[in-house]
Amino acid sequence: MKSIAVDMDQVLADFLGKALRVFNERFNKNISREEFEISRIEVLYPELSNEFYLMINEPDFFRDLELEDADAVPVLKELSEHYEVYIATAAMDVPGSFHAKYEWLLEYFPFLNPAHFIFCGDKKVVKADYLIDDNVRQLQSFTGEGILYSQPYNEQFNQFKRVCNWREIKELFLPVKQ
Repeated sequence: MKSIAVDMDQVLADFLGKALRVFNERFNKNISREEFEISRIEVLYPELSNEFYLMINEPDFFRDLELEDADAVPVLKELSEHYEVYIATAAMDVPGSFHAKYEWLLEYFPFLNPAHFIFCGDKKVVKADYLIDDNVRQLQSFTGEGILYSQPYNEQFNQFKRVCNWREIKELFLPVKQ
């Protein structure tokens, strides 16, 4: 059985949506979603970069993220019937996120085996046939086939197969091709 590893933030969960909302509220800013997605806080507001990092490391920050795409749940459920599915999240970048991410995954994807949740840094340690991720750097170090989940900040990259939503992921992997 082939295996698929799936990133969490900006593939399954809308991290940027919550981060933008909380950042604007907490620091009395009015950054647009487009500006926030394309730029980095360190560039826009270098004086707030440490506070932003502390904010996203709060123990419950990742617990109530919304789904990036509502189709993720049924498609991932169907994929799990034909593939070994792993969730590979770069939690080492935000060490305070472990527990909240774990609980979030259990809530939204109770059909997945929690032993297949991989909390890592560099995803080159993930041994799967495919990795679906929005981060080009992670795909470049991955040893299987990388699939880029399209986001505004990765539009300029074209070295990987690209998917724009979970319907496209379903079309790519199902029905299973032998």
